[in-house]
Amino acid sequence: MDIKATLSIIIPCYNELRIRDVLAAIEAVDLDGVNKEIIIINDGSQPAVRSILEQVAERYKVIHLPKNFGKGYAVRQGIKAASGDIILIQDADLEYDPQDYYRLIQPIISHQAQVVYGSRFLQLGNKRSRYYWGVRALTLLANILYGSHLTDEATCYKVFTADLLKSIPLFCQRFEFCPEVTAKILKQGIKIIEVPIHYTPRTVSQGKKVRVKDGIIAAWTLIKYYFLPCR
Repeated sequence: MDIKATLSIIIPCYNELRIRDVLAAIEAVDLDGVNKEIIIINDGSQPAVRSILEQVAERYKVIHLPKNFGKGYAVRQGIKAASGDIILIQDADLEYDPQDYYRLIQPIISHQAQVVYGSRFLQLGNKRSRYYWGVRALTLLANILYGSHLTDEATCYKVFTADLLKSIPLFCQRFEFCPEVTAKILKQGIKIIEVPIHYTPRTVSQGKKVRVKDGIIAAWTLIKYYFLPCR
């Protein structure tokens, strides 16, 4: 892949008032010649967030959904709209650090991988979220079912060659994007490389939206696609 490739950054956004801070953090990242395409999917946010996104629409690609469909649905719309060579998923908060982008895309640029996950558990010093053991359990389940050796299946920072990701039929609506795409990639025999990333977890009171039921759905998704065809 040419070093002058374009990285499409997909940001599903639902009522995240700190979206400007996220965009500023992304803008500050130097990708050593790799262009950035920022795609924000407004997943039925409150008027205050919609107003912010309308103000930045001249600079970024902004997609407004008529109501809140869920993160998975929003990500799927972002994938359709992406025109870059590489696609990265970014949450609309600052739990994850965009300064890790270059580390994440380097294996793809150097033709070492088609898929890279940023692992929160390979980076020393990261704090544990309240869902630590749930994430560990989901990762173990993925490894048992698909013969992988992942440490963080549920990470937000997932990076793909655009051709590969666009070729995978996805049906996710909420947070099951992670297990669905993981299952379908591993079932095709495609290796997922992990790199360490920085992580600062936030609490429910700070806007964390994942709940225990989402973990149960994620586990069922991994099991379901073990038996179902990839396509």
